[in-house]
Amino acid sequence: MTKLNETKKNENYDELLEVVTSEGKTIKVLPRSEIHGNPSLIHQVVHVLVLNGKGGLFLQKRAMSKSVAPGKWDTSVGGHVSSGETIEEALTREMEEELGIRPDKPEFLYSYIHSNPYETELVYTYSCLYDGAISFNKTEIDDVRLWSLDEINRNIGKNILSDNFEHEFKMFMKNKHYGNKADTPKRT
Repeated sequence: MTKLNETKKNENYDELLEVVTSEGKTIKVLPRSEIHGNPSLIHQVVHVLVLNGKGGLFLQKRAMSKSVAPGKWDTSVGGHVSSGETIEEALTREMEEELGIRPDKPEFLYSYIHSNPYETELVYTYSCLYDGAISFNKTEIDDVRLWSLDEINRNIGKNILSDNFEHEFKMFMKNKHYGNKADTPKRT
């Protein structure tokens, strides 16, 4: 376990995040507590859409203890890019922390800005195929299950899915990359 992961387990730890431009250029580093609640400060996050071989998409149900979208179904994997961490390091760490998986070569799909009254995120979205066992983090996630793309479409706007995931899913369906070999974003 890395020093960062050991430190994050301490409830009193206030994760340091980079405030960035919409292009991902670092402006300054602030504690997460100063960034959340201020949508004028953009910070970086990674999302991984974990699909199975039959085209189903794993979603996680956020724990009721979460400050953002408690009890809502959300992106397979999502998390902050900590200060000093690359996008690739963050996505590997988040996949292991949240779902207990480490698939080969997640593929970069696209990036976009997601903003709501609570926060503004520069999201880097990846996808991967995975048909193995999932051992999810029960302190952050209440459940994980496979959804068909049609089932997700039928539940958009019904207050079941997080607003962030609804935005993500619309981007995913609009782009339909499914394995596009786009360049992986570089840290600036």
